[in-house]
Amino acid sequence: MAALRCQPHSSWRPPALATPKMAAVLSPTQPAPKMAARQRRTPRSRWRPSVTAAGGGERGVMPLPAERAVLPAEVLARFVMEAGEVRPGVAAMLRALNEALGRPGALWVKESSARNLRHRDFLAPRAALRAAFPGGQVPADVVELVTSLCGAGVLAVRGAQQTPAGLEVRLQRPEAFRRLLLCCAPDPAPAPAPSVVLHCPALRGPGAPRPRHLRPLLLADHLAQLLRAQGVHVRLVPSLAEEGRRDVLRQLRVDWPAGPADPDLSDVVSALKRALARAPCAAGCGQGLGSAALPADVICKVQLKGFVEQQGLVGYDPNLDVLLVTEGKLRSVAELQQAALQCTAGGQGSCCSIVHVLSCEEEFQQQQLDLLWRILDPGSHTALQKYLVCGPVKVTNPSSPIRADQYLQIRKRQMYKASVMKYGELAQDEAWTEVIDTLTAAAIRFEMLSTAHRSQITLDLQDNSISTKGTKSGTFVMYNCARLATLFDTFQRAVEQGTYPPLPPPSELNFSCLREEGEWLLLFNYLLPFPEVLQQAAQLPAPTKGIRITANTEAVCKFLIQLSMDFSSYYNRVHILGEPFPHLFEQMFARLQLLAAVREVFHSALGTLHLPPLSQI
Repeated sequence: MAALRCQPHSSWRPPALATPKMAAVLSPTQPAPKMAARQRRTPRSRWRPSVTAAGGGERGVMPLPAERAVLPAEVLARFVMEAGEVRPGVAAMLRALNEALGRPGALWVKESSARNLRHRDFLAPRAALRAAFPGGQVPADVVELVTSLCGAGVLAVRGAQQTPAGLEVRLQRPEAFRRLLLCCAPDPAPAPAPSVVLHCPALRGPGAPRPRHLRPLLLADHLAQLLRAQGVHVRLVPSLAEEGRRDVLRQLRVDWPAGPADPDLSDVVSALKRALARAPCAAGCGQGLGSAALPADVICKVQLKGFVEQQGLVGYDPNLDVLLVTEGKLRSVAELQQAALQCTAGGQGSCCSIVHVLSCEEEFQQQQLDLLWRILDPGSHTALQKYLVCGPVKVTNPSSPIRADQYLQIRKRQMYKASVMKYGELAQDEAWTEVIDTLTAAAIRFEMLSTAHRSQITLDLQDNSISTKGTKSGTFVMYNCARLATLFDTFQRAVEQGTYPPLPPPSELNFSCLREEGEWLLLFNYLLPFPEVLQQAAQLPAPTKGIRITANTEAVCKFLIQLSMDFSSYYNRVHILGEPFPHLFEQMFARLQLLAAVREVFHSALGTLHLPPLSQI
């Protein structure tokens, strides 16, 4: 992989004996390999203090700030295979298997559990076969078609057999490792991009933001990264003017555009006022009938309910009735309209979609502005408005209503205390501050984003609610990402000291050495489907009814948590860096290549969350 230096190693010669010096450069994150009895008695003063992680077995120190987060587009380009070969994918494989059976519909499923993967990789269940074939018996010539599958994006099949569970398929694993780990093609040419405006009304509300405002903001920030990785032109509105809010979002690593508190939208607002005076459902504009009865700051009133009925719009709140239009509401509409026009100019399409990412408490007011915009601007973009609504955020045991900045500071103090409890007193320097800040941002992002956006989340602010050991948290993900960095740093130091030869080019590696079930689990459940996970998380389907849409915005966080659990289990069980004997290098190099690909998946997925990977633990 790009992160590893590939050099010829024919001149390397192994050390004559496995000395204490050799032991000192073996990975501090790996259990020590078995040595002769005399060498096992070597003093351990060269080793770092032992620290137990979730799952146990880790050695090391707290993570140090690290490499830049790799953006998804930078890594996904490497998944295009050499010589123009198409990268294998789950969708392509399932499509080929279904075509081989010659029956309409999807009959096959991809296995994912470690127990089932010991026996099969894909399964056409018995019930599906009974509906497709007489007696559920697949003809021999059809089984032959399945075993001889080939084509773009298709992995070679090792064998297929019919069992009581159904028709089972196993893949040629060494070939699958080879095809998925030899990824070094140049970036593809950019394709014409659609355009999307992501609008967060939470930034318009008066007063200090609260935790419930953070949820749609973090979701929109994550979604913008996912969409950009798929080539979508994204514009975020409104611009962030208030310095206090900027500081909170900056600490959470939210990449949101900043702008003046009062952008010059006077021409757009004036045009909207003229359109408002001509609107048949508006009353009291200017000096007309009924204007004296309106409050001083109200320009006119608009009959929203009649407009909804006249246009036959579906999905709007039935309680929408009369809207009192103010200068502030027109400015909000003007900023949205300006963003839509700019987004269209930046993209390739004639119009763009508008997605309002908001909390359930903000939806009613946004529907009012939505309808006002439709009345004033009958353009195609106003008809493409969608709502991505976040469920409520409940805070347990608050002494009083809590602000977003207070929530951030509570989590930061808890992260510091949990880290001190695990690692001892931390040095008070810039590096440690950056580590705590990164771990806090990760904890909050996973707390807000690992649950489906439409569901309620509950924030427990007790001191024991943040842990460095929990396997369901962003801290655990960052911890395992740092373990990979430590592994490769240790390997590189050993190469420089002559303990190991440099890693050979990937094309020279023997992937048939990867026989551990944990290795196949990492490849088959994570490396293979990863690009499709990002694509599915970025999909914004049209609403089936009404204006609300549902997106898989929790997919990346769940993917990272599960990857961390399976990687941690493998890493605690398997020695990656072993004794420096030439007959062991073949397997060690193949494992390093696999874990280099896993590391890139970590970095790319964290990049969609604006979280930089930590470099050492």
